[in-house]
Amino acid sequence: VYPQLKDEMKSLETIMENDSNSKEPKEPRKSKLPWKQRNSIDKPKMIRASDEVIFKVYCADHTYTTMKMRVDTPASRIIRLAADKLGLRTDQPDDLKLCEVKSTGERLLFKESDLSISFGLSLNGRLFLAPGDHLDALVPLPEQEGPQRGTWQKLEMFGSKELAYAITMHDYDLFMAINPHELLYQVFGRYKYGKITSNLDTFMRRFNEIQYWIVTEICLTPSPGKRVQLLRKFIKLASYCKEYRNLNSFFAIVMGLSNIAVSRLSLTWERLPSKIKRMFSEFETLMDPSRNHRVYRSTLTKLTPPIILFMPLLLKDLTFTHEGNKTYLIEGLVNFEKMRMLSHTMRTLKICRSQTLQLQVPQGAKNLSEIQEYVREMNVIDNQRILNQLSNKLEPRQT
Repeated sequence: VYPQLKDEMKSLETIMENDSNSKEPKEPRKSKLPWKQRNSIDKPKMIRASDEVIFKVYCADHTYTTMKMRVDTPASRIIRLAADKLGLRTDQPDDLKLCEVKSTGERLLFKESDLSISFGLSLNGRLFLAPGDHLDALVPLPEQEGPQRGTWQKLEMFGSKELAYAITMHDYDLFMAINPHELLYQVFGRYKYGKITSNLDTFMRRFNEIQYWIVTEICLTPSPGKRVQLLRKFIKLASYCKEYRNLNSFFAIVMGLSNIAVSRLSLTWERLPSKIKRMFSEFETLMDPSRNHRVYRSTLTKLTPPIILFMPLLLKDLTFTHEGNKTYLIEGLVNFEKMRMLSHTMRTLKICRSQTLQLQVPQGAKNLSEIQEYVREMNVIDNQRILNQLSNKLEPRQT
């Protein structure tokens, strides 16, 4: 089935034969196989309803309990078990509410039937359990503000192409894990079906993570010279993501660079070479929303699979079709024209995933495993107020 694995089989058989012939126990060793391993880190796997996930549930005083439950556990069960572990009063269980507290202090209540709650949290969001009349007392944890120092020193050691390669490979795994049905559950209302959309939530969260990572790193780089270098690196990173057909991260990077906390740093932008400025202007043109994102859609038709889609726009198309057309016509007949329109949009996802992504490791790539580990877990600030404050400290407003 896989002819290219013949050489690897021979190597493995040789290793096993040598180990079995040896009488003395040997130390575990890593063999150098002829094929290039992408990395030694576990790849993201498709999240299933039966998978178990570990998460924390906090009280108003920031004490917490750690829970281990199935992904499809409803909020009602989480409330019941967390209340018991946290020692909250259970004489009136209906009064207890499970909610997310964002880094901004915003609170989002969960319905008792909601599933896959831990995967639906915002970047720095945390789960809280409290009586309904005490929700106003819930405040974010100090850790939710995000990092206080940037990683510009580490980023100096990473090449733009290597970063783009590692980001694209990770994004591709997340993208391929999405079940197409999750998009329909998301658009029609997941509460109607009792199904999880965890893989889609994870991929959408990744878009926000990349976007705020760009803003965070620039706002936490105090030196003007280093900031210019970082800005240049990120624009080149966007260029390589576009070359790799990773449109999701490409858009996230450009949106991060267009964030008000970054775009207002005029002294930093002025020091960029004119060639890099022109490149960024072309990227902004691709993001032009006029005429229903005509430029982006035209560009998409010229690309060949595999393509990592700009997912927010795909969901917007599905939502527009769903909300703009009735599902049932007179006498309960199904509106098949609506179904055709939905299937046409869904087919875009199928076409973009019709080929396997095969990227060559950038020549002379150094620290690749370190870069791959870095891009998997990015520590970011997602509170726009904090980002604006940091930006104003870097370049105070001119009166």
